[in-house]
Amino acid sequence: MKKIFFAFLAGITTSVSQAQSDVRMLFNEPASNYMSSSPLGNGRLGAMVFGRADRERIVLNEISMWSGGVQDADDKSASNYLPLIRKLLVQGKNYEAQELMQKHFICKGPGSGSGNGANVKFGCYQTLGDLFINWANGDKPVTDYRRTLQLDNAITKTEWERDGVIYTEEAFVSAPQQVIAVRLRSSKPGGLSFSTRLYRKERVAYTFNNKQMVMRGALNSEGDEGVRYASVLKAIPSGGKLTTTDTSLVISNANECILLVGAATDMNWPNVEARGKDPLVIVQSTLQKASQISWYQLVTAHTNDFQSYFNRCRLQFEKTDNPGNYLDVEQRLKRFGKGEEDADLVSMYFNFGRYLLISSSRPGGLPANLQGLWADEYQTPWNGDYHTDINVQMNYWPAELTNLSDCHKPLFTLLRQMAKYGKKTAKAYYNADGWVTHPITNPWGYTSPGESSNWGSTVTGGIWAATHLWQHYQYTLDKKFLASVYPILKGAAQFYTDILIAEPSHKWLVTAPSNSPENSFYMPDDSSHIVANCMGPTIDNQLGREILGEAMKAAAILNVDKGWADTLGMIAKRLPPNIISPSTGALQEWLVDYKEPEPEHRHTSHLMGLYPLDEITPWDTPDLVNAVKTTLERRNKGGIGWAWAWRINMWARMQDGDKAMSFLRAFLTPSTVTSVEYSQGAGTYPNLFCAGPPYQIDGNLGATAGIAEMLLQSHGKDNVIRLLPALPGDSSLQTGNVKGLCARNGFEVSFNWKNGKVFYAEVFSKGGQQCNILLPAGGSVEDVNGKAVTLEQKGNGIVSFATKAGARYFIRVKQ
Repeated sequence: MKKIFFAFLAGITTSVSQAQSDVRMLFNEPASNYMSSSPLGNGRLGAMVFGRADRERIVLNEISMWSGGVQDADDKSASNYLPLIRKLLVQGKNYEAQELMQKHFICKGPGSGSGNGANVKFGCYQTLGDLFINWANGDKPVTDYRRTLQLDNAITKTEWERDGVIYTEEAFVSAPQQVIAVRLRSSKPGGLSFSTRLYRKERVAYTFNNKQMVMRGALNSEGDEGVRYASVLKAIPSGGKLTTTDTSLVISNANECILLVGAATDMNWPNVEARGKDPLVIVQSTLQKASQISWYQLVTAHTNDFQSYFNRCRLQFEKTDNPGNYLDVEQRLKRFGKGEEDADLVSMYFNFGRYLLISSSRPGGLPANLQGLWADEYQTPWNGDYHTDINVQMNYWPAELTNLSDCHKPLFTLLRQMAKYGKKTAKAYYNADGWVTHPITNPWGYTSPGESSNWGSTVTGGIWAATHLWQHYQYTLDKKFLASVYPILKGAAQFYTDILIAEPSHKWLVTAPSNSPENSFYMPDDSSHIVANCMGPTIDNQLGREILGEAMKAAAILNVDKGWADTLGMIAKRLPPNIISPSTGALQEWLVDYKEPEPEHRHTSHLMGLYPLDEITPWDTPDLVNAVKTTLERRNKGGIGWAWAWRINMWARMQDGDKAMSFLRAFLTPSTVTSVEYSQGAGTYPNLFCAGPPYQIDGNLGATAGIAEMLLQSHGKDNVIRLLPALPGDSSLQTGNVKGLCARNGFEVSFNWKNGKVFYAEVFSKGGQQCNILLPAGGSVEDVNGKAVTLEQKGNGIVSFATKAGARYFIRVKQ
């Protein structure tokens, strides 16, 4: 059996190494704009490489480049109006309640600045600036241009020929050395001549020190000095000459040259009320250390670090044609969007999503924001913040499933901050215990409602984010972690129970006030009024059952708060059930069967019971699944990029691989729209960034999770592992293998399939829990010694067997 096991792994390794078009992104021309450039990152520093042979531009990012600062945006008088708001809602006077909320139940001050918060206290994530490289002969034509981004080592390489000389540019962002590293080479000795500089268009000062360029400044904080930043550019030429001008470093007649860029801020994350160390001192020390080692050592340390994450999980399809060997990314997108097969594009997109998460979210750092860590704007769309009504959660949908549990941790740090500041907000608005975060938050601890009640009053965004804590425990079985985050889970449950009131029709317990994220409805007796504020929207009821259940289970595991946990069980029984609309047959979004002004609205918040939660499943709740399908058919393909990513996951959960694939194809349609267009332009940019539009990383990461859901599912309700639950019917996807996907209850799973059927699988038990799996027909389970494992039949093809921590189990299917 050991020989078979090692042959299985060797087969995966060989197929991956022989087929490069799913880990190499090819570009046959320089980037014409930001959405064609190549992203690099180490979780803190980011770079977007344009690969231009005339005037190279590399956009620079540092994940704590946030304007704004800590503020008190809570309206301390808000809770005085809570009884009247609730009374109006109970009476069905939602419009009047909304009018009152807009006056007295929003944030104090300008809030997010209507999504333009760079110059208000809320702040904005923004670019660090640019690194420019001006080639001495940049006006001359080039031939044989080629640019690649290698996803399995996170290195870009650009090559071109000019006047018979081959020029090469390589770049990566090192986590071990914390620098952006660029190497420029010429095939002709002494053929390298260029000038280079750092640039920022505002709030900046430049100096030169020891032939290094220093860029420093402080961001806006509404009258106060905001985050201080520093970046240093160091050039290390081989041969030739290094000089400086008033604006640039100048390299003349070198054989090659290494450019190192360091950057830091004095944001003291997560204790943001205090300042960190002088960023210039940090950067100078970092550059000094990095410049003492060779390029080979830089590359080796970087590659080993990156691959320690990336190689945990690999997906490979068997195919006869590799269009990625000769077509660039944009050409492949056009073909795929028209219905042509490109299995490698599917696996490349999966690889790219994991690549982005590794590159934008590392332990100890800030979580990935709306754009991950990449931005070329000084006012990013929606401030580049953390939206808790889906977006920041979607960023982390692939974390556990695709074996990047470590990359999940920055979200948990943000949750600790939400809980800290959200206690005050819960008291100010709801006179409630526990903590709340409304639809938007930032690194500065903003937990207040938004500046408009029709979108800013969603009360369960923080609760939704908190469910990721329990999810992490489900996958890792880390009891120490669970104990450390239990106060956050408990606080979320406390807040939820404290804001419940009895609605008049059924005496169900409901949240009040709230709304269904960003959606609205017509009042039944007055269609002239479009209203968003309500009580007990479906999303709140689904999240309520989830967070109360998680708190009860966590308390039992930790053997604490038994009496309190028992009360949660009684409360959960009084929450409204999921309701099927009698007028449409769809799942109802509100307690009342309201008519919607936007039937194709981008949000499908009331479907989260299907995904990412699991209270709606094809085997336990078929009627609700049919209602979800009706809902999605009514929504059609309305919305924007991340909305399509969500639908990929939902159709996969309903085990309809072909429908999931249809949305993936639509999702991977080329787009060039960069303005905010909810009704058009969704798709994928030439560099594979998700076109919301504009660019948002949640679509990339959500679709990555969707591809994984097609291949493997496990649900917290029954912990059953299901292999290939939604494999699409595309012929190019029918044979393949995947290594290192993860399942709940502490399992890591690898398997091969042929003609759409699993024929071999390996299950690695991390925690020694009982393994429940839908066993492929004709399958048997053996241990590492080839001994048959005793199986308990659970019905419907599901079997259960005992495991030992650290042991591997093998499934073989008779052919």
